[in-house]
Amino acid sequence: MDDQTLTKRIKSLNKAIASEPSSVVIVLLEELKNAQAPTEEQLRSTKAGVSVGRLRHNSNKDIARLASEIVSKWRKSVDAAKEAKKRKLEQSKSPTPKESPAPPPSSSYSTPYEGDPEKRHFRTDKVDISRTGNKARDGSIGVLYNGLAYRATESIEVVLQHAMAVEAAAFAVYKDTPEYRNKIRGLMTSLKRKDNPELGRRVLKGEILPETFVVMTDEELASDAQRERDRALERENMLKAQVPMAQKSISVDLQCGKCREKKVSYSQAQTRSADEPMTTFCECTVCGHRWKFS
Repeated sequence: MDDQTLTKRIKSLNKAIASEPSSVVIVLLEELKNAQAPTEEQLRSTKAGVSVGRLRHNSNKDIARLASEIVSKWRKSVDAAKEAKKRKLEQSKSPTPKESPAPPPSSSYSTPYEGDPEKRHFRTDKVDISRTGNKARDGSIGVLYNGLAYRATESIEVVLQHAMAVEAAAFAVYKDTPEYRNKIRGLMTSLKRKDNPELGRRVLKGEILPETFVVMTDEELASDAQRERDRALERENMLKAQVPMAQKSISVDLQCGKCREKKVSYSQAQTRSADEPMTTFCECTVCGHRWKFS
């Protein structure tokens, strides 16, 4: 998300808070939540963090919840970027990585894969995933290897190095928490979706950096086609949210067929063609029984 897009969205959000119904504010917050997290420099220049942060104390629980989730996501993204920068600096000072020895010398490690790419697995590829000295983290490297290797023809070495980098970035953000384990499983599931083959390729090509990959939302991980379907549904829901609900009236002439009371609320809507009578929707205010008639 560039500066111009972020600035535009924050302006729309501030305007909606002042003059639009809560449903519009919620839709705008959902867009911010699903969009790629801005950088620390963008947050400072646009003051987006200040605008969204204030909404964490909004009286509307949905608005407050979404604002808190957005702030949390942005903070994690900034922390991950800082950790990645720090890690690169450390690596530049050290001739060898702190973790993970180099793969054993083997021609198969560095040559393109020639088997069935849909059946690749770290065990069948004979990959040593013992890289961190921690069984859980090594297991995560294996899981990520399986996801990245699925349908890929890159060499074992390339896939393994990317799996290790993604795991290190995830651990830097989430530490040893349930959120870390859920994120690893979620990334593997996204990588193995048959309708989104480009995701793994972009990670392996370096188009998506590990520190970005581990904080991407479900929308960002989805394919373009899936995102377009989600946006269409979001627009439809927004339009529905802006349509005023039909006003209900109380009638003493209508009688509930269940409890026989004459305290019935009703509303009318044109559910069929214009030359047909309107449909009346009734609800007993005493027992809650509902019915309709034309």
